[in-house]
Parts: sequence; C-alpha cells; structure tokens
Amino acid sequence: MIAATPSKQQMAPAGRDPMALQLNAFSAMFPADVTVRLSDPRETHPAPWPTEAGAIPRAGPKRQAEFAAGRAAIRRAMQAMGHAPKAVDVGPDRAPIWPNGMIGSLSHCDRLCIAALGHSDRLRSIGVDVEEDIALSHDLIPEICSLAERAWLSSQPEGQRGQLAKLIFCAKECAYKCQYPVSQTLFDFDTLEITPDLDTGQFEATFTRDIQCFTAGTCLPGRFATHEGLIACGMVLARSPRWGLNG
Repeated sequence: MIAATPSKQQMAPAGRDPMALQLNAFSAMFPADVTVRLSDPRETHPAPWPTEAGAIPRAGPKRQAEFAAGRAAIRRAMQAMGHAPKAVDVGPDRAPIWPNGMIGSLSHCDRLCIAALGHSDRLRSIGVDVEEDIALSHDLIPEICSLAERAWLSSQPEGQRGQLAKLIFCAKECAYKCQYPVSQTLFDFDTLEITPDLDTGQFEATFTRDIQCFTAGTCLPGRFATHEGLIACGMVLARSPRWGLNG
C-alpha cells in the first residue's frame, strides 16, 4: 500500500534508528500542534502509576506490558511538549482521562504503541490508530465495510483488497476515537463510511446518520501512513470545526 511521503519540513533527522524513522512517518499524519511519541510494548517500561494501574487489576502479562508501554509513550509526549509527566487514568467508559489542558489519543498493536497529544485550548479532540499492515480477514469485511466501501474495494487490484480493507478498519477506529470525546456515543462500524485517497495518504470519514452533534453527512478528514509493516491513521478536530458540528 502506498501512502504520501512526509514533507521535508515534517521530517526530523532520524539516521538509521528504526523508532525515529517510525516517528517521522507517523508524526507526519498530524499538524504541528500535535506531539507524537512511540514505544515498543515488547520492551520493558516503568510500571504504571498507582491510580493508572487500577484500570488493569486482573490483566495478563501481555496486556500489562501494552498498558505500561502506552503510558510510557504518553509521558514521552508530555515531556516533549514541555510538561512534567502526569498520570492518565482510565474512566468508566475505558477512555483515557487526560490532565487539564491536554487532549490526546492512544493506540497499540503487538509491535508499537503510539500516543498523540495536544493542548485542549487549540484542539477539540485527537484520534489515532495503528495496526499490522496485513490483509483484513475476509469474513470480517462485510461486518466492517459498507456496500459503498466494498464496491470501492472491488475496483482495486485483487491482491491489495485485504490490506485496503485493513486501511478502512484503521480509519474507522481512528475517526471513532476522535469523535468520542465530543459525542460520548458508542456506535457500530456502519455509522462511518471511509473514502481513502491512496495518492495523497488522506481519507474522509463520513457519518451515515446523526450522532449527537455530528449530523449525517459530516465529513471528518484524516491521514494515513505505512511504515515497516504497520499502518496508522491520524485525525484532529479543531476548536472551530468547519462541517456539521453543532455545539
């Protein structure tokens, strides 16, 4: 799958450090006022702070490692923003509770955790998702992809359709995370329809029905990037959105 190449202005010197190269690739999905930091859940990280650890009291070793890696990525982002590290607890809805003045999003797969943070006086919400860049299971495609999305997939080269379905899944997860702090609403995959632009690394997530302040037809723009067998999607909602947001 081909994604747009980050501009020179977006790219930081990375040398041959694989994590720095990943950071360049995935930071480029966001505007300059979003700070992205990464961690590897296969490595050892500091234990979560006591109030955070209460969210995973009975978790197995793999989930504990992912949780610790996610908090490590969050605190790296806080420090890069010039803030002292703070706890990020988990609310009753399982969403992160960001410290006052901050907004963010977190995602992980087996090989990478990604945290994207910004200031809440500039941004209304952030969404990020990272997945293995492998074909989506064929039996999941009807559950995740709408008729229009499946029609688009059928027009793509046959050998790429599974990975492009994974792009649609990743984009929907990202857009869901981005809208949730605003709507506080859970919904199924058919509530969003994804229109990818493979040439530019951009996509639109369109609401197919009214969800709280998001009216049907509202389009949320995002970006995607692939790097070393991973695919990620990123999205932000500004404080003054342009489309279909009431309140």
